[in-house]
Amino acid sequence: MKLCISNEIDLNMKKVFAINGGQIFGHSAGKFNKTLLELDKEFFADENGFGLQTTDINEPYVLSEEVEKYVWADVIIYHFPVWWFGMPNGLKKYIDEVFTAGHRKGMYYSDGRKAENPEVGYGTGGRLSGKYYMGTTTWNAPESAFLLPGEFFDQTSVDDGVLFGFHKMNAFLSLERINGVHFHDLEKNVTQERIDAYTKKYQKHLKNIFLPQSLITTTR
Repeated sequence: MKLCISNEIDLNMKKVFAINGGQIFGHSAGKFNKTLLELDKEFFADENGFGLQTTDINEPYVLSEEVEKYVWADVIIYHFPVWWFGMPNGLKKYIDEVFTAGHRKGMYYSDGRKAENPEVGYGTGGRLSGKYYMGTTTWNAPESAFLLPGEFFDQTSVDDGVLFGFHKMNAFLSLERINGVHFHDLEKNVTQERIDAYTKKYQKHLKNIFLPQSLITTTR
């Protein structure tokens, strides 16, 4: 099921809020997600004309301050590993708490429905219209698991399958999607060569999207 209507637009996104959802838990150290956040800090530096705020879900946070970051930002970037086909529990807890705190505080007003006709309009109460989000995910699963006939994900893409709920979560706030990046085979078959290639891939992705006057494809 497709999520989107694609359209090309010229964006001037200068205020960026990046979230490291690479939770430290069990055998997972969240190293590559932390690397991605460090790349954000380099790219979105003050000297490059950006303003950057960050959150690491492994560190204490204040709910009102997190709500303010969402309201302040032109674009929210999420970095997280996929655990059992969803967000890590620490990131889900963060979302549950921050989104609840953001009710009628600039993130969303209601679920969008009106009392006179409650059967329609669900999901239209967001207050972050004109703003954007982007997600990166890290996987143990190889990319071939999504592409090849007979493999586990039945040729369903990350965005159309596992991340459907994630995209709707952001759409509930009236955020528009910027196509993200997915990094595969980072556990069982990880190599330094793969990490280096992925690092370059993400740096190139940021340049393609955020350099001045660049045209990007967004997805609602």
